Amino acid sequence: MPTVSTRRVVITGMGAISPLGVGAAALWQGLREGRSAIGPLRHPDAERLRVKVAAQVPESFDPAAHIDERTLPLLDRTSEFALHAAREAVAQSGVDFAGGLGLRTAVIVGTGVGGETTQDEQSRRLYAENAQRAHPLTIVRLMTNASASQISIAYGLHGPTYAVASACASANHAIIQAAQMIRYGMADAAVTGGTEACLTYGALRAWEAMRVVADDTCRPFSANRRGLVLGEGAGIFVLESLEHAQARGATILAELAGTGMSADASDIVMPSAEGAATAMRLALAEAELNPQDVDYINAHGTGTQANDATETRAIRLAFGAYADRLAVSSTKSMHGHALGASGALELVAAIGALRDSVVPPTANLDQVDPACDLDYVPNVAREMPVRAVLSNSFAFGGLNAVLALKRAP
Repeated sequence: MPTVSTRRVVITGMGAISPLGVGAAALWQGLREGRSAIGPLRHPDAERLRVKVAAQVPESFDPAAHIDERTLPLLDRTSEFALHAAREAVAQSGVDFAGGLGLRTAVIVGTGVGGETTQDEQSRRLYAENAQRAHPLTIVRLMTNASASQISIAYGLHGPTYAVASACASANHAIIQAAQMIRYGMADAAVTGGTEACLTYGALRAWEAMRVVADDTCRPFSANRRGLVLGEGAGIFVLESLEHAQARGATILAELAGTGMSADASDIVMPSAEGAATAMRLALAEAELNPQDVDYINAHGTGTQANDATETRAIRLAFGAYADRLAVSSTKSMHGHALGASGALELVAAIGALRDSVVPPTANLDQVDPACDLDYVPNVAREMPVRAVLSNSFAFGGLNAVLALKRAP
């Protein structure tokens, strides 16, 4: 029996809801096809907004069809997404939390802004409609930890349960925290990931003001890129120690072999190549991977001028000459930038690449940028051997979180 400091962590279940459809399979299929879910913004105030495009969960998604009618009134859209994705992940894993496992299962969910839909709706009532009181369930809907708490309640999970909020790195930070709890013996299993529903009038106005939002589509690493495109959704995963998963005969999707975290400590919005490279090096070291062992990087790849060029430099710093042999792609070109949920949606892509030996493309890449000079798998998925993958998340605030995955043991 290995010591707690060397426990291996594996993924046995995944669930998702994304602009590409309901379910992790729909997300992965859309990414394999290189199909972008970015389209005209659906919003009651769309005519008043300069933001004209977004990546939104399909209108056909009906939370009432999947969530108990007594629970639904307690939920912000963020928690609706998280609960739906958690249900899929737990079902796929086949895990049974009875018999004491519920006491040893953590729930850690990342979100950048939490219950923004509730916040926006109640602010409108109070300030625009002069309402004299807020809805009595406002706090339990909008609090950042609501999604984690609702998953804990739904499955009777009594282990450490909390939210992680680190902007665009929230999901990866949450997954890292969950993995480390298992690795060091604080838990035997975890339900973790990220969720976001940020396409509100107030949030869209705020992003407009930053002038980093594209007006056409998301074109990561392309010379004609015009900025990011906001998205929404959730990805939730079941993590277990390798021993626990093998003992119950679970199907293992991938091994979460290493993680890396760093802070740039330099600028609140301008990314640092060295900070990002540090997180990648740490993930490689914990996973006991050499640069040449990695075949694919799912890049942060937002489509902004600063991020894409900086991430390219960071990959070169971390991988040296081997960077030219890596396949690198940004799936945000298809599912948009879901802020705190992005890393979770991208983990679905990383697992798919490992399992199917298919690297999803960078959609909309049609012009070469000399500052972005790696192999970005333009527009069409590539069948190729994939032994190990890095998945990058880099956030405003200079916060970096990287996952390293290997094929299932």
